[in-house]
Amino acid sequence: MAPALTHDATPFVPRDHTLPVLRDAVQRCHGCDLYRNATQAVFGELESGGQAKKPAVEIMMIGEQPGDHEDIEGRPFIGPAGKLLDECLEAAGIDRRRVYVTNTVKHFKWEPHGNVRVGKKPGTREIRACRPWLEAEMEAVRPKLIVCLGAVAAQSLLGADFKITLMHGKVQRAEGLPPILATLHPSSILRARSKEDRGRQKKSFTEDLRSAAKF
Repeated sequence: MAPALTHDATPFVPRDHTLPVLRDAVQRCHGCDLYRNATQAVFGELESGGQAKKPAVEIMMIGEQPGDHEDIEGRPFIGPAGKLLDECLEAAGIDRRRVYVTNTVKHFKWEPHGNVRVGKKPGTREIRACRPWLEAEMEAVRPKLIVCLGAVAAQSLLGADFKITLMHGKVQRAEGLPPILATLHPSSILRARSKEDRGRQKKSFTEDLRSAAKF
């Protein structure tokens, strides 16, 4: 029988906030009900970090949640949105190997559309439940700058009133956290209605990443 839900991941987060320990422990998290329909938890990743317990990184990028590809493979940002992110990071002059990428929520929340699993926005309770994992990651990687990809990540750290449309690309401050810069999520660019909209959003996204690089 599955344990009763606490709607808080705290009981499942180990005291040892090193990446290998956290990455193993997150697979046993039942802090909210999203684990029931997910293949696995998807923890953050630093491509060049190897098995370093507490690597120092320049930028920590936080998205919303794993997608279908990530849920299956167990790695963040490896689907279409991840490929676009890699492309824009290169254009902005940021070494992807020095960026720690993760998500606000570690399990894939989805609903069926025919034979396709389509991502569904995580709710406030799920975001709050998963926050202890994000805080443990911050402690482990000690980023100089956090880049929030999309409204879910930005509002989870900067408050529900934060508007990416008005404040994207500008460094923000929040008590107890490193400097934060918010921008679009690559998946929102891919969902743009027209080729022109997609091109405009991609340009804005890359400019925001250049601002992160300069910082």
